[in-house]
Amino acid sequence: MDTSVIARIIAPLALALAPLAGAHAETQDFESAFDSAFGTEVREPQQFLEEPQTSLERRIAQLADGSDGRIGVAAIDLATGEQVSVLGDQRFPMASTSKIAIAATFLEGVDQGRWSLTSEFPLLWAVRSQRFSTRVAPVREGEYMPAHQLIDLMITRSSNPATDALLAAVGGPEAVNAWARRAGLADFNLSRDIATLVRDDGEFDPTYHIDLRDSATPETMVRLLAGIYQGEWLSAESREVILDAMERCRTGRRRIPAMMPEGVTVAHKTGTLNRMAGDIGIVEMPDGRAIALAIYVTGQSASQAHENANKAEARRMRDARIASIARGLYDGYAERAEARNYASATYAQTNGASR
Repeated sequence: MDTSVIARIIAPLALALAPLAGAHAETQDFESAFDSAFGTEVREPQQFLEEPQTSLERRIAQLADGSDGRIGVAAIDLATGEQVSVLGDQRFPMASTSKIAIAATFLEGVDQGRWSLTSEFPLLWAVRSQRFSTRVAPVREGEYMPAHQLIDLMITRSSNPATDALLAAVGGPEAVNAWARRAGLADFNLSRDIATLVRDDGEFDPTYHIDLRDSATPETMVRLLAGIYQGEWLSAESREVILDAMERCRTGRRRIPAMMPEGVTVAHKTGTLNRMAGDIGIVEMPDGRAIALAIYVTGQSASQAHENANKAEARRMRDARIASIARGLYDGYAERAEARNYASATYAQTNGASR
């Protein structure tokens, strides 16, 4: 959604690069080189005074109140094109929701004949190492598996070794970024493999800082989902590989699917990192209409110290926020569909026969 849809008063804030306390000088030099290479911009999130334009957007803005943490939401009714956005153009950590773009990049290669779903690649297991000790976390090769199995593990169980296997196969994060640019996906940046991302997680609190590495906007992720669902970039077979795996996703059952009514099909992919949870997906209503939605929730616990004291409670709070926002989007779009009245007419009768 264009930023003109939701008027905002933007309060510019100074850029703040916050090195870890007590870090060695060589670590700081490494971080500076890393930031230069990947275009990292760590800053306080922009503050907005929201002016939702529709009743549905007002409802979602209330559910996504960010007083306990930054929350970003975007959704689109794929039948009507009606969109909703609450901080939808602000960057959030993708975490494992980026795995959909990785799958799409690999499957483009399948469609082009560069490799096949039976091509085998080794699992890449993370090797224990100190945080920030290297630019890329060390990994070791494991069992070789066919690509279709790696994709399934990556999406249904969010397997990091399977993800890094496919990421290495396509040529690393820059290959995924190149695919995203070809697809016209703005505000998308994959910077690190999953082993490195997980090892160095917690460098910044996403509630208060925006780190452009491994981030995207909710609007961009909804565009990604819509393009895959509508067959815009991939063959019908490749599209089905992704959507079938998303329908069988085992993670995040307390997120988008948690409050959906019976008869609804949810194809989704979760993402979880330090003080954040995300879920993106396609929700198919019983009448066959579909909505694409992306929800990213940060914070929800008073502080990092409070969260450390009760991590399970903090995770439940973020999951519950995602579930309630997803249900609010579903109900809102369903109500609008029911409210639409379409004119009907019958053919005129001529000599007892219909035309």
